Amino acid sequence: MSTLLRTLYGYHAWANAELIGKLALVDPVARAEALKTALRLVNHYHVVARIFAAHLTGGAHPYASDNTVETPALADLGASLAAIDRWYLDYIGEALPETLGEPVSFAFTDGDRGCMTREEMLLHVAVHATIHRGEACRILAQLGITPPWDTLAVYLHQTEPGRRELGRGRGASRASPTKLGEVARRSRDGGGVAQRARQRRKGGASSRE
Repeated sequence: MSTLLRTLYGYHAWANAELIGKLALVDPVARAEALKTALRLVNHYHVVARIFAAHLTGGAHPYASDNTVETPALADLGASLAAIDRWYLDYIGEALPETLGEPVSFAFTDGDRGCMTREEMLLHVAVHATIHRGEACRILAQLGITPPWDTLAVYLHQTEPGRRELGRGRGASRASPTKLGEVARRSRDGGGVAQRARQRRKGGASSRE
């Protein structure tokens, strides 16, 4: 298992859950067009994630484009997004280091051919999503809704609060990887990232995939 990929996809799932929570604050009647635009942005990168999941497994996918004709409801999109995020975390957890470097040939939805290693595909899916989350966050800001604080640093310190103590300690700049690893393990033992995000909330793109 790649520790860095595990961290990246933990952040990815957390950021997606945070964004879905913020989109739930948009008035679906008064701000219908703005909400639809944001949903289509999120649905685009969600579809791309499912397309690349098929590439990673060698299976087929049902998509003729990098978005769907119909715009899904927020609740449905949030549930499907959370499910594919869990799939990627499981895939990364089970992947052997030697398989991540394997090249995989595939077809883009426009029919053109491509070839990427499994690791490159995983990086692409996560990095691609950040672009469109940023666009959706811009819409939230224009509507007067504070966007989620979507950064890796925030994710790490919210989900592993022990890092704050390491940062306050003497010689903090020399905190060992072993200590950080212990903090991360304790945080993972405390429950899933998406579950914690839900608990806190309770208290169109055109690019090729």
